[in-house]
Amino acid sequence: MYAKIADELKRRNAELVVLAGFMRIVGKPLVSAFPNRIMNIHPALLPSFPGLHGQKQSLDYGVKISGCTVHFVDDGMDTGPIIIQAAVPVYHDDTEKALSERILKMEHRIYPEAIRLFSDGRLRVDGRIVRITYGITTD
Repeated sequence: MYAKIADELKRRNAELVVLAGFMRIVGKPLVSAFPNRIMNIHPALLPSFPGLHGQKQSLDYGVKISGCTVHFVDDGMDTGPIIIQAAVPVYHDDTEKALSERILKMEHRIYPEAIRLFSDGRLRVDGRIVRITYGITTD
């Protein structure tokens, strides 16, 4: 399945693959075909609380700050290089729904920003580190 998806995306000259709500590990054929060109959004501050139900995991653990992460997809579960993150407070009386709504608002802000940075050619991956270039450099 992932090889067919990769072939179709290549045929269409896709430069970036953007996932949201995919809820499964992306297969190696697709990851290999688009290294550091597949983005995902996760409702927690990775590397904390990967996988399903990041908001619930945050509440169960008792963190005071949660948030969301845009990252490049690799072979693992929410383990790829982190592009951008945003924090939201966790209140003592929060419900999963309330926290999820606050996180979603931030997801809607940072995901388009990460895509813009990619499309502007301002992201460089050095191992696990994503470097964002700002302004004009004079080397």
